[in-house]
Amino acid sequence: MTLNPRVLGILGLLVATMAWGSLFLVGKPVLTHVNPVWFTFIRYTLATAAFAMLITWRDGSAWRKLRRHGPRLALMGFAGYGFFSVLVLVGLAHSVPSHGAVIIATMPITTQLLRWLLDGIKPTQTVLLSSAMALLGVVTVSGVLMVGASDGSAAIGDLLALIGTLGWIAYTRGSARLPSLSVLEYSALTAVAAWPLLLLTALVGAATSLAVVPTLADLAVSWHALLYIAAVPSVLAVLAYNFGVKTMGAVTGTAFLNVVPVSAVLMSVALGKTPEPHEIAGLVLVVSALLIQTATLKRSAEAQTGSAHRGPALVVRVPATALARRDCKA
Repeated sequence: MTLNPRVLGILGLLVATMAWGSLFLVGKPVLTHVNPVWFTFIRYTLATAAFAMLITWRDGSAWRKLRRHGPRLALMGFAGYGFFSVLVLVGLAHSVPSHGAVIIATMPITTQLLRWLLDGIKPTQTVLLSSAMALLGVVTVSGVLMVGASDGSAAIGDLLALIGTLGWIAYTRGSARLPSLSVLEYSALTAVAAWPLLLLTALVGAATSLAVVPTLADLAVSWHALLYIAAVPSVLAVLAYNFGVKTMGAVTGTAFLNVVPVSAVLMSVALGKTPEPHEIAGLVLVVSALLIQTATLKRSAEAQTGSAHRGPALVVRVPATALARRDCKA
């Protein structure tokens, strides 16, 4: 039995967002030993090596596309793998995971507003309301509105993380502008093209003392977590996410980012933590919003498909000479 492509796309987005949920849990302790810039560089050095092996094994001819689209791939890769990752990790280092979850959850609404501003595509009222509903659910899950949960000293980190989300939105939008690239090609070639920029950023950070090079002792403590983050939240999650975006579209892809904090809660429960009432209420809101938005987009796609199948209206054209003869007889 062949699965519906939309089902596979949703599964891909769920895999990606679940993997990114684990990043918050696994990555937070690493930041006490490795700063965000070198964390990102090490993470994507390992991930880029894996991507390069995958694309060489799958189709070596894809490297020609790197030469053809090199500058654009480098910019898109740096926006998603560098700019976004570093600023979100800076926010995580100066704040708490629950705040980061809320900031990640703003991306669906930000994407809708940017499409409206840049592309002139006005979102439907249902999509905007479901996005707002999902954001409310994530805020509820995180508990940041609860008394005593907020920390004013984290404001700068949260602001930087919010700015960083623009990088991932740009990366997601970039895949639509390179339709000739497969999921693996876009994931791998953006990583390969952006790697020199990540290296340059790390070296500049070290030279200016803004990003201290981690010691061997720091790496010895963190290597297992870095290896996991490179393999699962980086390679596997990026491939799954890009597949979901390719199948479902950028709007649905970013909508599923609301699952990231939800997955973090579920993993905490699996580790023995009892969920709080506000976490359960938030989960219900997020899942309900995703179901509403997915159903709305599915109906829209089916309507467009039905219109295409019906084909254009039949137009009967009468030759001008026939009309002239009719007029003469009249």
